[in-house]
Amino acid sequence: MIDVNNISVSFGGTTLFSEVSFSINENDKIALMGKNGAGKSTLLKIIAGAGQPTSGHISGPKDAVIAYLPQHLLTEDNVTIFEETSKAFGEVYAMRDELESLNEQLNIRTDYDTDDYMKLIERVSELSEKFYSIEEVNYDAEVEKVLKGLGFLRSDFGRQTSEFSGGWRMRIELAKILLKKPDLILLDEPTNHMDIESIQWLEDFLLNSAKAVIVISHDRAFVDNITNRTIEVTMGRIYDYKAKYTHYLQLRQERREHQIKAYEEQQRFIADNQEFIDRFKGTYSKTLQVQSRVKMLEKLEIVQIDEVDRSALRLKFPPSPRSGNYPVMVEELTKTYGDHVVFQKANMVIERGQKVAFVGKNGEGKSTMIKAIMGEIDFDGELKVGHNVKIGYFAQNQASLLDGDLTVFDTIDQIPTTETRFKTKDLLGAFMFSGDDTTKKVKVLSGGEKTRLAMIKLLLEPVNVLILDEPTNHLDMKTKDIIKDALRDFDGTLILVSHDRDFLDGLAEKVFEFGNKRVREHFEDIKGFLAYKKMDSLKEIEK
Repeated sequence: MIDVNNISVSFGGTTLFSEVSFSINENDKIALMGKNGAGKSTLLKIIAGAGQPTSGHISGPKDAVIAYLPQHLLTEDNVTIFEETSKAFGEVYAMRDELESLNEQLNIRTDYDTDDYMKLIERVSELSEKFYSIEEVNYDAEVEKVLKGLGFLRSDFGRQTSEFSGGWRMRIELAKILLKKPDLILLDEPTNHMDIESIQWLEDFLLNSAKAVIVISHDRAFVDNITNRTIEVTMGRIYDYKAKYTHYLQLRQERREHQIKAYEEQQRFIADNQEFIDRFKGTYSKTLQVQSRVKMLEKLEIVQIDEVDRSALRLKFPPSPRSGNYPVMVEELTKTYGDHVVFQKANMVIERGQKVAFVGKNGEGKSTMIKAIMGEIDFDGELKVGHNVKIGYFAQNQASLLDGDLTVFDTIDQIPTTETRFKTKDLLGAFMFSGDDTTKKVKVLSGGEKTRLAMIKLLLEPVNVLILDEPTNHLDMKTKDIIKDALRDFDGTLILVSHDRDFLDGLAEKVFEFGNKRVREHFEDIKGFLAYKKMDSLKEIEK
């Protein structure tokens, strides 16, 4: 359907990728993977027509509809959510309006014999054929269905888009894309800021209603659920497998093992023949054999072993000072904003060393509860922070709070150190900032690099309660795995707000579910919780 032909991208003397080619077929569901900075978003922009390669080109049918959701969006501020989303049908509405206007002219005009009148009739005929061939659709109902699926309430439809955060605006843009029913959907981090239920709705849509899809996402469970092909951008080239991401990793490892084995066998073969050449090169009776082997070695194509990306985050949290047995105790806690009740009579006990997850739809009170624990808001009820509790907090917008005009080095170097002494360059090196990276301005960093930089601050002072609000947004899978391992080894108490099921799996041992103005405690891990939730929704359907 659409072909990527020998695409190369270079800038500032650096080659991002070289002569990359692949085809996108109808119903392909492709995961575009690679570490932060490998060029995934750049490649997606080029396919979308929003960027130009240094060389190469994209080809495909002229009438192919390609819809692109970038990481960062600009939505109009002077319209309602419903009006903005309805722009997906702008072309249909424009045709309808033009047809009404032309028919009105036909009714009032009397210059039947003029060329203008004949052109008018031809235009009406052409437009009518096109307009009435479109399948009859209740557009308002379609808009409503998609908006509700993405987590909006009916009462939100009349609200101005300016009232909503960046994450919710991203959903409005996603709704417009889904309604266009394009031939190819390009999604760059669509699940950032989305709750688990909305992600599950999006998965269902992409699997059952979308045509071809290319997605960049660091949510491994999401990627594995929706894709049937994986293209990894690494070391300037691509690896293309018709397999889900997890299966692809196994295949890639097997391929590399075969390459190593073939390479070692070839090197033994070369050594044996070189030994023969060296031994008999002066022997007259062996001259032909020696020459034959020399020519053979000259023509031999050396087996190549795939390069492996060795850059890796080195992360270990400092030992935690001992806290009391119960770092967080919540009793009959209620929080309201005017008439709006966020949650009421919430109860919660978190024990020392426990790792818990806060889950639920956006706007149900997860971040509000964190603000209460941090002492940033007033509330009704009781909340006690235990003896000797030292909290380290990573906010959802932590990366955006960094000063864009400072360099990477200065951002960390200006933080006053306490008992933990460190060398700035060593610490930055551990977080994959080395060489010229340390002199870059923060504003030119990718989302993942900013998140890594913001996370360094958590290591500057020993804490015994870590509160992380969506820490994995913009992080590549390898970095997420390293952070997950470090959090597993963290000997303090952990509170995680995340929609990333794969990240929570094996990390959170208890789940607090926020919803319907309540906080419910689930004494199971995220897999058990999700299994329970599916049963719960089935019971609701039966009722």
